[in-house]
Amino acid sequence: MKIYDAAMGPYPARVRIALAEKNMQSQVEFVPVDLLKGEHKTPEFRALNYSGTLPVLELDDGTLIAECTAITQYLDMLDGRPTLIGSTPREQGLIHMMSKRAELEVLDAISVYFHHATPGLGPHVELYQNPEWGLYQRDKALRGMRYFDGILQDQPFVVCEAFSMADITLIGALIFMGYLDVDVPAECEALPAWYARMQERPSVKNRITMSDLTVLAS
Repeated sequence: MKIYDAAMGPYPARVRIALAEKNMQSQVEFVPVDLLKGEHKTPEFRALNYSGTLPVLELDDGTLIAECTAITQYLDMLDGRPTLIGSTPREQGLIHMMSKRAELEVLDAISVYFHHATPGLGPHVELYQNPEWGLYQRDKALRGMRYFDGILQDQPFVVCEAFSMADITLIGALIFMGYLDVDVPAECEALPAWYARMQERPSVKNRITMSDLTVLAS
């Protein structure tokens, strides 16, 4: 299998964490895509993923799977023992619901802020920007963080008692925020404490390898 990604990307981080949770890193080849050069928007890359986004999983038979949720579900089901997407209909429903909320309310919102209200990936990639929309989405992300802070006041993970895809999605959002120096609202206490615990998980701590850092430095 191949995974087209960018080592520092918050969306690729979600799949890298999932791979590590399943102990599957050795089964994939990472293919770096240079976001700053706009390689993800070229016709060649869009032939792999029409949306022009990362990551993309390419199977040995040439099948292409894009979108973090879809890739995570595929990887989690390979061994027949899903640990990230839930093992019962109830668990799966709750995990998918909360993962989608983490995307809509925090991760995607902070992404819009990045692309519209900051220099983003630079003028060669950011062909249209609406700063007002970007700032609105930043504020939406802050509201979303307050929502998840409330959730995490009463339980150790986003969905009840176990680490799941929903936690991974929210981790991706906070990784992105860290790059942008957007702070968690001061009144939030449970969310930063949860994130500190998540950063101690080997899958989160080691998502970027030394070979990735060599590529980034070159």
